[in-house]
Amino acid sequence: MDIDKPWSGRFTAPTDAFVEDFTASVRFDHRLSEYDIMGSIAHAQMLAHVGVLTSAECSHIIEGLNDIQAEILCGDFKWSVALEDVHMNIESRLTQKIGVVGKKLHTGRSRNDQVATDIRLYLRHEIDLISTELTRLLTALVDVAEREADTIMPGFTHLQSAQPITFGHHTLAWCEMLLRDRARLEDCRKRVNTMPLGAAALAGTSYPIDRPFTAQRLGFDRCAENSLDAVSDRDFAIEFSATAAIIMMHLSLFSEELFLWSSAQFNFIMLSDAFCTGSSIMPQKKNPDVPELVRGKTGRVYGHLLSLLTLMKAQPLAYNKDNQEDKEPLFDTVDTLKGSLRVFADMIPNMQVQRDSMRAAAQRGFTTATDLADYLVGKGIAFRDAHEIVGKAVRYCLDKECDLDALSLEVFKSFTPLIDNDVYERLTLEGSIKARDHLGGTAPNQVRAAVQRLRHSL
Repeated sequence: MDIDKPWSGRFTAPTDAFVEDFTASVRFDHRLSEYDIMGSIAHAQMLAHVGVLTSAECSHIIEGLNDIQAEILCGDFKWSVALEDVHMNIESRLTQKIGVVGKKLHTGRSRNDQVATDIRLYLRHEIDLISTELTRLLTALVDVAEREADTIMPGFTHLQSAQPITFGHHTLAWCEMLLRDRARLEDCRKRVNTMPLGAAALAGTSYPIDRPFTAQRLGFDRCAENSLDAVSDRDFAIEFSATAAIIMMHLSLFSEELFLWSSAQFNFIMLSDAFCTGSSIMPQKKNPDVPELVRGKTGRVYGHLLSLLTLMKAQPLAYNKDNQEDKEPLFDTVDTLKGSLRVFADMIPNMQVQRDSMRAAAQRGFTTATDLADYLVGKGIAFRDAHEIVGKAVRYCLDKECDLDALSLEVFKSFTPLIDNDVYERLTLEGSIKARDHLGGTAPNQVRAAVQRLRHSL
């Protein structure tokens, strides 16, 4: 009989060796050790507070747990698959170190509420780190937006040149996405920061525990209200994964534009060599591997979200062994998102903007055609009629292989006599972007105003 297992009392045969290995989670849940010890210390303090432990026993337990934490940090702790998980490994080591007092720590709790608490403590901490990386990326983008407030580029719809915008304005569009992401993370954190500890296995405990005392020690905003839900709930992990999937979707969108723009066909930007690799056969190549890899990792995070949704879709209340499968997708989602944000926050400040190439591209494709239509509306022509007139002018330019601003006033007047010399000012790239001078518009002074608002919010 395997006497090391604290639940072995009702069993008469040892666990099958393969089953023991198959069901163990310690290979991946050992990363929860810091939070398991944190929760155990708070639990011990609460048990002493209500008189279940003496002050001396509590101190002895806390001293032992701190010693174990030191062993883990320096790599001296021996993790055992036979002890299944992070909780039993730590509890067993505590008993080895301090004797029978270590066995009293588990009074009034279960691994069910213990693991739910550990995951929430872990995820709360990771959300804070991810928010820091997200803010760092936002700050880098705001710096680019301010620097490139006057840099003219073509705005696209259907990846076709549409209207002139500034690169600063385009960068601020990325900022808006990330601001929504940051708000979702903040909102998600509120639901993560609920304490399940005290729910025990599923029904609570008969010991006179003080859950608000423990919650205050651990920095939780509230205690879970229902013991059944407390041990079974993984909504918070799914909600985080959904938020992570949206953030990765945004990073993938950024990536798509970055490696299009860094191609020879666009030549809008140059990424630093530190974030690119070369080809083993083509010496001229500079591959934008970082944005490409982030685009690929996005699918990985989507898969983890679907995995967690599927995991939880048919479980009866309360805790089931299925829930052991929540950790690996959650851990990998955290690692992938945090790494992707970090590399973007490092890459963006080192991005070189090819202003001349952007401007040259904005001069192609009749990007000021809408400005000509707006000009005609200002002369009293209905917009639909103005649209028709400009369409004919564009057709004429295509036949003559020239741009609108190259047409003579005489040719312009052949389309409508209302066109005058002032049309040429409206057809310049600068004139086009300056005309869009309103909240949310691409005019440089609006970009700078938006940058200041963003700096204040960051």
